[in-house]
Amino acid sequence: MTDTPLTAAPAGQAHQNLDPGALLAALHWRYATKVFDPEQPISAELWASLEQAMVLSPSSYGLQPWKFLVITDPAIKAELRPHSWNQSQITDCSHLVVFLVRRSIEAADAERLINATAQARGLPLEQLAPYRGMIEKDLIHGPRSQVIGQWGSNQVYIALGNLMTCAALVGADTCPIEGFAPGEYDRILKLGDTPYRSSVVCACGTRSSDDKHAKLAKVRFPLEELVERR
Repeated sequence: MTDTPLTAAPAGQAHQNLDPGALLAALHWRYATKVFDPEQPISAELWASLEQAMVLSPSSYGLQPWKFLVITDPAIKAELRPHSWNQSQITDCSHLVVFLVRRSIEAADAERLINATAQARGLPLEQLAPYRGMIEKDLIHGPRSQVIGQWGSNQVYIALGNLMTCAALVGADTCPIEGFAPGEYDRILKLGDTPYRSSVVCACGTRSSDDKHAKLAKVRFPLEELVERR
């Protein structure tokens, strides 16, 4: 992962610099790439920005219950492919991201966030005690602690969507992949004794000129059916 520090843009600057037309054009251009060109990898500079984009993804409480395992080693990708419905994207993509999610949320996870928040914002720890208590009451001791696996997966999908949108904005192709065997991924990637498990996968790279799916019309239901204003 890149070590470039995260810095915030001046208030109001980001949305002023983004052309709404360019945003929609990028989203129309984006599609779930079926065939990647292995001879056109994503540049190191562009990939570094996408790693930062993943780190900047929002999450409930800001807990960030994830890790992004970026795989470029051809041997590892080849080992994973048979456990991914033999999809060619696994081996032909430039960067394969395995989104990992924490198996559980513990008091130490809340403490880690509180300490990081206090340091980043120059706040005394005691000022953040109520926030820590809220997290513990909800996710550690409350009803959601019984479905914490689903909660964590929901957070990971936010990061997945963020990666795909940001990649489209900078001209990189992606393909989200749920067709894989998480248990086999965990075995191959040696996750068994770690706090993390495989949740979802995203192949990133450059579309092949032979991918006929790039030219297909995007199928979406009408805005009038999907957006209701009150």
